[in-house]
Amino acid sequence: MAALSCKFHPPYKSSVHKAPYICCTMQPPQTNIKVIINGAAKEIGRAAVVAVTKARGMEVAGAIDSYFVGEDIGKICEMEEALEIPILSDLTMVLGSISQSKDTAVVVDFTDPSTVYDNVKQTTAFGMKSVVYVPRLKMETVSALSAFCEKASMGCLVAPTLSIGSILLQQAAISASFHYNNVEIVESRAHPGDFPSPDAIQIANNITNLGQIYNRDDISSDMPARGQVVGEDGVRVHSMVLPGLPSSTTLYFSRPGEVYTLKHDITNVQSLMPGLILAIRKVVRLKNLVYGLEKLL
Repeated sequence: MAALSCKFHPPYKSSVHKAPYICCTMQPPQTNIKVIINGAAKEIGRAAVVAVTKARGMEVAGAIDSYFVGEDIGKICEMEEALEIPILSDLTMVLGSISQSKDTAVVVDFTDPSTVYDNVKQTTAFGMKSVVYVPRLKMETVSALSAFCEKASMGCLVAPTLSIGSILLQQAAISASFHYNNVEIVESRAHPGDFPSPDAIQIANNITNLGQIYNRDDISSDMPARGQVVGEDGVRVHSMVLPGLPSSTTLYFSRPGEVYTLKHDITNVQSLMPGLILAIRKVVRLKNLVYGLEKLL
């Protein structure tokens, strides 16, 4: 629906108008960003459906998954009302249907490292932008996607994390690394997985090659209890698996007489939703691939 915009004009001495007046014009209608969730039946996908539905200026337009095919995504997400959007397994069919509306559209990819490249290529072919949050995505895939998006002049955001708190932790870690020459990363997860985690690896990489060599006193130690060295500058990572604990990352920076601690906890996927909504709003303006949500904050 078109919007009516009105502006008040006060009188001026040189104006032909002897009294204040109001000028009204019709503005073109503002359309919502159409969001397609690929991996909608996953826990994070369901949270994304709810978050997008509640967010201003966007709406869920499609749900892709190989589970619960044919069922309404609103019911799968236990929303009060059905969204009348069935889960489908064919990404191409959903993209083709939505592209006919010519509206701005974004595909959020929660799938798998093996399918991301083809998913983004399909999305780009239909003139849509992509937000990719897929842990353990190889940098070779990111590089190939970057070249493809550059050639197509199409925006894509690949986000190693959607947690704004995690990004702030990384930024604080970079600042601290210039002032301390000892650092250890301790992380905990409730379930076994690949360790060190992507978050710990990214933090270690961020504070590597900054002209600092860490933990010089035992940098050559290979005792397992001392943790795994990540990178070339001596950053050590200790990983714990303890059911019942939140997903946690703690950095300890120190020098004689002082310890500086940075800590970030994630208790559920809801913590990722503000970052996701921000990513969707930002990616529609991109003309190339951006790696890392922190570059858009």
